[in-house]
Amino acid sequence: MLEIALKEWSVICDLLLEGRMTLLLRKGGIHESGGPGVFKVEYPRFVMFPSWAHQKPQMLKPSYCDRVEILDEPAKITFRGIGEVADIWQVTDRSLFQWGGELANLHPWSSQQIHMRFDYKSERPLYLMAVRIFLLHDPKTVLNHAVYTGCRSWVPLRTGDGVIDTCATPVLRESDFKSILETVRGTLGTS
Repeated sequence: MLEIALKEWSVICDLLLEGRMTLLLRKGGIHESGGPGVFKVEYPRFVMFPSWAHQKPQMLKPSYCDRVEILDEPAKITFRGIGEVADIWQVTDRSLFQWGGELANLHPWSSQQIHMRFDYKSERPLYLMAVRIFLLHDPKTVLNHAVYTGCRSWVPLRTGDGVIDTCATPVLRESDFKSILETVRGTLGTS
């Protein structure tokens, strides 16, 4: 039973669950256990928690902009997948993510979003996290309790809201996921 979730934009959750991406950029939210903006991989396996806060079409590459929904946080949230951290790197070179950069084809973010992630609280490190995603056979819908709201990475789920993680299928074949990891490790090294 998984009782911890990682909050991420809804559109990013969708892309992860479709196997269209495997990398996440994290700097940390306001309400992090290590302090504002201090991201740590506290949980290597987690439920994907879709959030609509802060997602904006201009923060994604043009081919993904039309997928962004601008909504208030809904009364209910459906958990459709789980993630497993395969590796994490501290990144300092934004050019890797820009057009023509070694990692440019492995993420959906616009140049504006890349710059924002690097520039926001620039004294704090930015992390790139490789995540293996698994699709739940039985998605679970829960109330979006007030304790789940706010700008945070990790969300402890209330009793009864956890997800049984034994019935899940990887969205990417292992060989495809390993190929992406090899590309990133070849660029950034091993963590």
